[in-house]
Amino acid sequence: MEIIEDNKTDQKDPVLWNIAKKRYGFKWNLASYIIVNSFLWVLYFMTGRADGERDLLPWPIWPTLGWGIGLAFNYVSAYGLAKNRAIEKEYERLVNKDRR
Repeated sequence: MEIIEDNKTDQKDPVLWNIAKKRYGFKWNLASYIIVNSFLWVLYFMTGRADGERDLLPWPIWPTLGWGIGLAFNYVSAYGLAKNRAIEKEYERLVNKDRR
């Protein structure tokens, strides 16, 4: 039996590969955020207090906000296109300046 090596990994642009991995990771983080937080909110609404009153701030707000902040940073890391464009513009400006 012959082992066939996959040369596709050798041909990948490492910068694009890193961006693709970050975006893939963000999508999985977003999916788990939605699933887990939906469960927490359903659990909260299904298991109300005995007297029927609710707290001023429901407890699921804390994991939703905390995880949401982390997810926002993850989004910026994966899709921070404005930063990449600004870096590219600055690089082009420097390259063009050196050519003059």
